[in-house]
Amino acid sequence: MSTEVLPPVAPEVLAEAVEQLSARLRKKLDAAIAGCAASAVPSADGSVGVRFGEDAAVTLRPGPSGTVAAAAQAVCTCLLAPRCLHRAAALGAAPIADPAADPGSQAATDAGMPPETAAVLGDGPEPVTAAVADSPAARAEGTESPAPALTAAQVRAATALWEAAAEALSAGVMAGGAVVQAELLRAAHTARLAGLPRAEAAALRVVRGLRAARERGQGQRLGDLTSGFRELLAGAALLVAGSAGSGATGTSRRSYEAGGSLRVYGLCREPVLSATGYGGVTTHLLGPDGSGYTVSDVRPGGLARARGAGSASVALGGAVLDHAGLARGGLRIVGATVSADGRLGTGRGVNATPLRGVDWSEEPAATLFARPVHEAMAVALDGGSHGAGATDGTEASLLGCDVVVVGAVGEYLVARVADDGPLVRLRAAHPHPELPHTANLRRIAQHPGLALRVLGRPDLERAATLRPLAVGPVPGASHTLRLPEEWLGRADLGYDRLQGSHFPTGAARPEPSGPVAAGPDPLADAPLWRVRRLLETGVAGGRRAVAEAGRGSDTAAVVAPLRRAGFGGAAQLVAALTAEADRRPRDAFGRLTDGTADGYARAWLASAVHLAAAERSLVAASWC
Repeated sequence: MSTEVLPPVAPEVLAEAVEQLSARLRKKLDAAIAGCAASAVPSADGSVGVRFGEDAAVTLRPGPSGTVAAAAQAVCTCLLAPRCLHRAAALGAAPIADPAADPGSQAATDAGMPPETAAVLGDGPEPVTAAVADSPAARAEGTESPAPALTAAQVRAATALWEAAAEALSAGVMAGGAVVQAELLRAAHTARLAGLPRAEAAALRVVRGLRAARERGQGQRLGDLTSGFRELLAGAALLVAGSAGSGATGTSRRSYEAGGSLRVYGLCREPVLSATGYGGVTTHLLGPDGSGYTVSDVRPGGLARARGAGSASVALGGAVLDHAGLARGGLRIVGATVSADGRLGTGRGVNATPLRGVDWSEEPAATLFARPVHEAMAVALDGGSHGAGATDGTEASLLGCDVVVVGAVGEYLVARVADDGPLVRLRAAHPHPELPHTANLRRIAQHPGLALRVLGRPDLERAATLRPLAVGPVPGASHTLRLPEEWLGRADLGYDRLQGSHFPTGAARPEPSGPVAAGPDPLADAPLWRVRRLLETGVAGGRRAVAEAGRGSDTAAVVAPLRRAGFGGAAQLVAALTAEADRRPRDAFGRLTDGTADGYARAWLASAVHLAAAERSLVAASWC
């Protein structure tokens, strides 16, 4: 179902429209929604009309922001309006709007925008000086902010969100139609009003995932929706228990604190291309103390914007550099403002002057490549990495290492970390064919034995996998890259294209006689995939599907391999999950005595959290 014509609708508007329907009309809502997008017709005044037969027509009139943000902006001509099926169906067919807060807020970021996108949209011309306890400057001073106590309203909102999420999980994708989604949207709106934007964003992400799964949208992955449910339930449970840490509530606006005077040096550029039509570039920078910073330029425009932004001017304190120059240069910034994730603000009081760039073999960049990869990965997997490129826990920080190319295996380029390190899989940071990531890796794969310095982002969900953003020659190596002097010793794989002249002549060693192997994969070899499949079965088919999977010999088929492989905790949690899914206590008259999904959601969440921790431990082991 295409929703390109229909304007975005605020979550609370849709939730209210569904709540006004009678029980009889709610049963017809999903069928009514199915044909709305095809019959939507835009008008010259900006409104969109949806006709239902000869007697009813719904008109959606978005406000100046392009969003239907009030109930009065959706009207129907039928006699039952506004409590009619037509109006609720038209609103239900429209895309869910981002939170009404500042578009650069954490809520907007978590709701589906890439972090760089929301960061750019959130920057205004005025300086923002709200204190951020987890900013690079605060970390340098070793200060931490204690977790604030939750208010009674926040606890009630978190409880309502937990209950709605548990019911949605129990229903699954197949039964998670518009009515179930509306309950989640209402709980999300309540969470926003209570000051819980992070929880609201998690709920909106789940609703969008449910919609995509039901519509079988391209690019939709059941694993992503499973992760969304895990994050939503885990966050709500911590808030309800009052044990959430600092930052668990989120912020309604990206906050910046005064960073004083800074010196930053460019590391590389990274194209940004999102599924929602945004495109641009993020330039990664490094401070003298090893703190990571970013300057982003991401706006609507898609692929063309992502390709062109790599050489666009840097809008930071009057700097005369473009992003290509900044990635190989530096800046001295006076009056800097810095967000918690290292994003540099562009307020009026910021002044920047260019500096000479540093080679990767010079400090502070050299420190990134001197750290053993297993130590860097242990920190990244702990979620405590605040180095270059860290994004407040949403992505891994940048990792640098020296490798020797082995060859290509399927979609990977296999390389061995220098000094007898592990085999790692280099995978394109962005697989879009119009971006040069894949082409550059294929050209590198044609030179086995090539010594290479790599800077990239580790994939925290795959064994020993690195997504390289830039490469350069290894200092002192004879068989390594030969890059132009103006490139300052590195090539940005998303923008620069490696040519034959950039590689050494001859071969460092003979071609491998047999097929190239990618090395052991402890994550793929472990039977934890059985747990993942059971959890995804629950998301797709709901509680009933998990109960069916746990009956008879099916439970033993999952539990026994886990116990034989030493995953006793996972086996115990799986057994508890299937038992809880099938537990439907009834009284002497056959009526359910416990009709809530609370116990089932807790059992599912326990297995999901345990699985995530076990998989991350195996990923960490693959880097040793």
